[in-house]
Amino acid sequence: MTELKNIERELSRFRMRLLAAAAFVLFGFGLLAARLVYLQVYQYEKLSTRAEANRIAVLPVVPQRGVIVDRNGIVLATNYSAYTLEIMPSKVDDLDATIAALAGIVDIQPHDRRKFKRLVEESKSFESLPIRTKLSDDDVARFMAQRFRFPGVDVKARLFRHYPLGEVGSHVLGYIGRINPAEKKSMEDWPEEVLANYRGTEVIGKLGIEQSYEGELHGITGFEEVETSASGRAVRRLKSHPPTPGNMLHMSIDIRLQALVEQMFGDRRGALVAIDPRNGELLAFVSKPTFDPNLFVDGIDVESWRGLNESLDKPLLNRALRGTYPPGSTFKPFMAMAALNSGKRDANEVIVDNANFVFAGHVFRSYGDKALGPVDMVRSIIKSSNVYYYSLANEMGVDLMHEQLSPFGFGRHTGIDIDGEVTGLLPSTDWKRKRFKRPEHQKWYAGETISLGIGQGYNNFTMLQLASATATLASSGQRFKPRLVREVEDVVTHEKKRLANDALAPLALKAEHAELVLRAMHGVTQEGTTTRVFMGAPYKSGGKTGTAQAVSVKANEKYDAAKLSEYQRDHSLYIAVAPIEAPTVALAVVVENAGFGAAAAAPIARRVFDYLLLGQVPSEEDMALTREGKSAAPVGPPRDASAIALGVRPPPVEPSVAAGIQ
Repeated sequence: MTELKNIERELSRFRMRLLAAAAFVLFGFGLLAARLVYLQVYQYEKLSTRAEANRIAVLPVVPQRGVIVDRNGIVLATNYSAYTLEIMPSKVDDLDATIAALAGIVDIQPHDRRKFKRLVEESKSFESLPIRTKLSDDDVARFMAQRFRFPGVDVKARLFRHYPLGEVGSHVLGYIGRINPAEKKSMEDWPEEVLANYRGTEVIGKLGIEQSYEGELHGITGFEEVETSASGRAVRRLKSHPPTPGNMLHMSIDIRLQALVEQMFGDRRGALVAIDPRNGELLAFVSKPTFDPNLFVDGIDVESWRGLNESLDKPLLNRALRGTYPPGSTFKPFMAMAALNSGKRDANEVIVDNANFVFAGHVFRSYGDKALGPVDMVRSIIKSSNVYYYSLANEMGVDLMHEQLSPFGFGRHTGIDIDGEVTGLLPSTDWKRKRFKRPEHQKWYAGETISLGIGQGYNNFTMLQLASATATLASSGQRFKPRLVREVEDVVTHEKKRLANDALAPLALKAEHAELVLRAMHGVTQEGTTTRVFMGAPYKSGGKTGTAQAVSVKANEKYDAAKLSEYQRDHSLYIAVAPIEAPTVALAVVVENAGFGAAAAAPIARRVFDYLLLGQVPSEEDMALTREGKSAAPVGPPRDASAIALGVRPPPVEPSVAAGIQ
C-alpha cells in the first residue's frame, strides 16, 4: 500500500509540473504572438520604412563642374572622366598590407602613398579615398580580375578638372582642390539647402574665378536609389535623378592676348592689366611668373609644392591683384588732374626745373640730374619733370592729395569680381596716426610729402588699381567696377545672362582738364620717353612711363643698377590709353627690376595695342627682343593674331570611362 501511495504522489507531482511547463510554454507563445502582432500591425509602417532603407541606398551623383571659356569661346577649364582606385579605411583591417598587395597589381608610387596618408588623416574612416587616380584600362582589368581579394577596395569613375592651356591665365582661373578640414568646418555655417547640394562633392574652387564663381560652376547634385545586397554592394538601380551641370562662364579675357603678354614677359616678373574703359571689362589680367593649375586638381605633390612655394620669384602670387608697387612717374598725370580739379595749380603756370628741389635743407633730385628748364603742366608730363611734381606735392599737402586721388581708386578696393584684392596704400595724416604706435612715428612730416608727388614714398598700388584709374581718366571720370566674367550660360536651356556692370557715380572732372592731361600723355609717345617705342604706329595713343625704386638710394648717392642685385633694381612701369580720340583700352604694366619704363614696360604696351587695334602680333624676332627688354618699335613683318600658339593640352587619360562598374 505504501508503495502505491508513493507512486500516486509522484504521478500527481509530475502532472503538476507538466501543467506548469505547458502553461509557461503557452505563455511564451502568447508573448511571441503578441510581439508579432505589435510588430506586424502597429509597427508595420515604421519597420517597413527602415527595412526599405537598409535595402535601398540613396547615393549622391556629383554634377559636372561648369566650363569656363574666354570672350571668343576658347575653352579654359573643362572636365574629363577617369578611373580611380579607392579604399574605404573602415572596411580594411590592415591598410599597409592592403596597399602593399595592391602595389603588386597597380603601380602605386611613394607620392601616391603620402597623398593617401594625408587624406586618411583629414577624412572620416567611412569615406572612400583614392590611392591611385587616372587608371588605364589595363590597370582596371588587372584589378577587377582580383577584386575578390580586397574587401573595402573598389574602382570608381570620377570627374577631374582640366585646364587645357596649362599655365596660360592661371592666376585668373585659379584652381580647384580637395575640400580641407578648415573648409569643411566653414561649410557647416552654410544654409542647409546649399550644404545638401554638396553631398558627395570632394573638391571646391580655391582661387580666382574657380573660387569666386563657385556657386555658378558647381551645378546641382543628383541622386540614385540602388538596391543593395547584405554585403552592401549595389545590385540594381531603382530610380535616379540626374545632376544638373554647372553653368558655363564666358569671360571678358581674350586668352590669345593673355598668352601673347605672358610670352612677351619671358622669364621676367611683373603684371599687366588691360581694361575697356567703356564698360570695365578686363581684356588681359597677367601675372608673371605663372603656374600650372593642373598640378592642384588631384592634390599637388610635395616636390612641386615646395618648388612653387619657396621660389624667390613667387609664382603663386597674383601680382595683378595683390602685388603692390610704387607707381613712380605714372602717378604724374593723376597729380596733374588733382591740381586742376582742386584749383591748386593752373595748367599754364610755369615751374623752372633745375634738376633738383630743396626742402628744409634736403635735396630732392631729378632722374639723371638733368635740368629741363621752364615747364608747364603739359611739358611736365611729356618730359617727366620731377621738380614740377615735387613743388606741386609741397603746395597741395598729403591730405589734399589723398582727397583728390582716392576717388580714382587708389588705396581702396576696385570691386573686381574675384576675391583676394588688396587695397594698396595712398597715405594721409590720418592713416599714419593709425598705422604707427609711437607718437614720434605718428606725426606726418612735411618732407615726407615731397616724394609722394613723383609716385614714391609710402605710395603703393596694384596694377589693377593703376589700370582702373587710367580708364577713369580716359573716360573723363566715368567709372566701372572691373569685371572678368561677361556672361553666365545655363547649359540646359542655353540661355545667356549678361552680368550687370552698371556705371558707378562719375568723378566730377572737367572734360577740358581730362583732355589736357590725355593730350600731354599723347605727347609722351611723340616727343617724350616712348617716342621710339610708338614710332610708326597707325593709331594715336597716350601713355606715361615710370621708374620706381625697389630700394631707397641715399641722397648723396647715384643709382647704379650694376652695383645692385637683380631684386634690388628699379621697376619698369607704363600706363597707356588708345586710341586717344575715343579710348577702347587702358592698361598698366610693370616689369619688376627691369629699370627704365620705356625700356621694358612700354614695348609690351605697344604690342598689346597692335593686337587689339590692328589684329597683329610681333614677328618671332621682335618677340625675342621684347622678352629680353631690348625692343622699341616692332621689327620684322607682323603676324596675324591667330599666330599666337596656345599649346592646348589633352587630358592626361583618354575619356573612355564606362558608365559604371558592376
